[in-house]
Amino acid sequence: MFRGLSTVSFYADDLAAASAWYTELLGVEPYFAFPPAPQPPAYIEFRIGDDEDELGFVDRRWAPAGASAAPGGAVVFWHVDDLEAAVARLLELGATEYEPVTPRGSGFVTASVVDPFGNVLGVMTNPHFAALHEV
Repeated sequence: MFRGLSTVSFYADDLAAASAWYTELLGVEPYFAFPPAPQPPAYIEFRIGDDEDELGFVDRRWAPAGASAAPGGAVVFWHVDDLEAAVARLLELGATEYEPVTPRGSGFVTASVVDPFGNVLGVMTNPHFAALHEV
């Protein structure tokens, strides 16, 4: 039934600021915006990582009725090669710690932060991912 992660969507009150922050973090510009320029976008999307996974940002005005703006809920973890460096970079850019670097056993180590827009962003060292994507 499930074939793979298609898109992770976050909400932001200021989509232009979210675009600039994640462009700085990821080192790439969003590849998609809707509606297209010159209108201000209500949705932007980045493709990142080995599999070009999609990370989208929706203007919070389009969040489901009753959706909380507080951090919480599900945490999607992105594999990183250097967890300590990734966490340090996120904090340097203004994210705040949600859960510190935490060993989970068998080489799995996680951490999560809250981005400046209220979204929980997880990063991890995942030996299964690393083995599947060896260069």
